[in-house]
Amino acid sequence: MSSTAVIGSGSWGTALASVLHDNNREVRLWTRSEDHAETMKRTRENPKYLKGAPLGSHIHPTASIEEAVSGASHIVLVVPTKAIRDVMERMRPYLEPDALLIHASKGIEPGSHLRISQIIHEYAPDHMIACLSGPSHAEEVWQQQPTTVTASSLHMEAAEAVQDLFMNQAFRVYTNPDLIGVEIGGALKNIIAIGSGMTHGLGFGDNARAALMTRGLAEISRIGTRMGADPLTFSGLSGLGDLIVTCTSVHSRNWRAGNMIGKGYSVDAVESEMGMVVEGMRTTKAAAQLAEKLQVEMPITEELHQVLFHRKDVKEAVEALMGRVKKREAEGLMLGRPAVMEDDPLDHFEP
Repeated sequence: MSSTAVIGSGSWGTALASVLHDNNREVRLWTRSEDHAETMKRTRENPKYLKGAPLGSHIHPTASIEEAVSGASHIVLVVPTKAIRDVMERMRPYLEPDALLIHASKGIEPGSHLRISQIIHEYAPDHMIACLSGPSHAEEVWQQQPTTVTASSLHMEAAEAVQDLFMNQAFRVYTNPDLIGVEIGGALKNIIAIGSGMTHGLGFGDNARAALMTRGLAEISRIGTRMGADPLTFSGLSGLGDLIVTCTSVHSRNWRAGNMIGKGYSVDAVESEMGMVVEGMRTTKAAAQLAEKLQVEMPITEELHQVLFHRKDVKEAVEALMGRVKKREAEGLMLGRPAVMEDDPLDHFEP
C-alpha cells in the first residue's frame, strides 16, 4: 500500500483518515500529544475528538512528525490555520521531493491575509499543493453517509490526484481549477455560520437565517471575485454547499459558538467551553482587515467583527444591519473587477 500522512488528529483529520483507510491506504495519523497518540493506539478510536469512530487497522497514530511524513507520497494537513506555519516548519526536513501537499483546513491568516495554500508554498515552494473543501461534517463522513466535496489546485493533475486518493462510493470528489474561490468560500462561510448561530441564540427564526445566508453569500462572492476568483465557484460545493451545511447544523462548531454568543455567553467563555478551535472567529478578523484593504463592503462580517473583538452587543449589531441605508438587491450582488493584489508566487509555480 502507498503511505499517506494525515497531519492533525481532530474530528476532521480522523474522518479523512477513515476515508483513506476505506480506500486501502496505509495512513499515519499525527497528533501533537504523546498521550493522545497512545490513547488512540490503545483504544483504536479517537475518544477526544470523534468518539465512537473506530480506527481501522491501516491507521497508525503517532506523535512523531518525522515518522508521519517520511516516505509519504501524499500529506494531508488538517490543522487550524494558526498552526499551519509551525507544522510546515516541522515537516519540511522530512518531505519527499515529489510529495503532494493537500490541505483540508479553512481559514485566512490575519495580518498577512494569505490563503492556506500560499502559506504552505512559502515553506515548500517546489511541491504541488491542493485543497480539499466542501460540505462535509466529520461525524457523517466516518459513518460513510453520502458526502460530496471539491478538490482544487493550480495544477489539474494535482486536483485529479486528490480525487483519485479520496473518492469512493460514499465520498464523491469533484475537481475545480479555481483555487482562490475554493479556499475563500471554505474560509468565509465560517463567519456566516457564527452569525447563523447567533440568530438562533437570539431566538430568531428561519426568516433571519435565510436572510443572513443569502446576504452572507453575496459578501463572500464580492470579496472572492475581487481577489480573482471565478464567481461561479460560490454557487458550488465550496461556496453555497458549504455555507448551507455549516449554517444549519449543530455539528458545526462555528454555529454552536455563535449560538452561545447569541444566548449571552462571552467570547472567552465560548472558546473555553468549546475546547476546540473555532476557526471562524480568527477568519472574521482576517476578512474584516481584507475587506478594508480591498475596499469591499462586507457589513455582516464587520458587525460580527465588532461583536467578537470589540464587545459590541449582539442585538445592537442586528439593529445596525437592519437599519442600513436602502439598497437594491442587485447592487449588493455586483461582483466588480478583480483587485490588483500583491504578486502571488503560486501563480508562477512550475513543479
